[in-house]
Amino acid sequence: MEGRALEWLGLVARLVTGGVWIVAGALKITDPAASMAAVRAYELLPGSLVEPVGVALPAVELVVGLALVVGAFTRGAALVSALLFVAFIIGIASVWARGIEIDCGCFGGGGPKEDAASSYPWEIARDVGLLAASCYLVVVRRTRLAVDNLLFPNRAPGTAGGSVSDPDPVEQGS
Repeated sequence: MEGRALEWLGLVARLVTGGVWIVAGALKITDPAASMAAVRAYELLPGSLVEPVGVALPAVELVVGLALVVGAFTRGAALVSALLFVAFIIGIASVWARGIEIDCGCFGGGGPKEDAASSYPWEIARDVGLLAASCYLVVVRRTRLAVDNLLFPNRAPGTAGGSVSDPDPVEQGS
């Protein structure tokens, strides 16, 4: 029974983290100039990397989010998600430490923002929580209602290499 609960927890982690990535990417993908401005505001990357990162990041966020929500190649998507959250935590901590006040640009916008430092602890805490969910998805063998269970049936819950014994036949493969 414990294995099933962990698989359902994995589903929640997938949906929440994937949903955040989808919203973040969707809000930025239609405005590459704003996305580039947000990347530039962190003052961390050389100018030659600002444009490619600003343009590519929303697309990467959308792909990672969609993969997590549907549960396709979950571990790989969760690993990319975790690495992105580490980068974002470092970025926010960096601007906070340097006294730079910007909108994080996490959900569009970006650039200078008065009194932005008061939001940094919340933004870091949010990203740490999502990083934890991403790390959980890297470690967990299977989650419920995942395309991975159809793509890789030999690793589905309750089979050799899976994480649950005595699966419910109705739920197996879901």
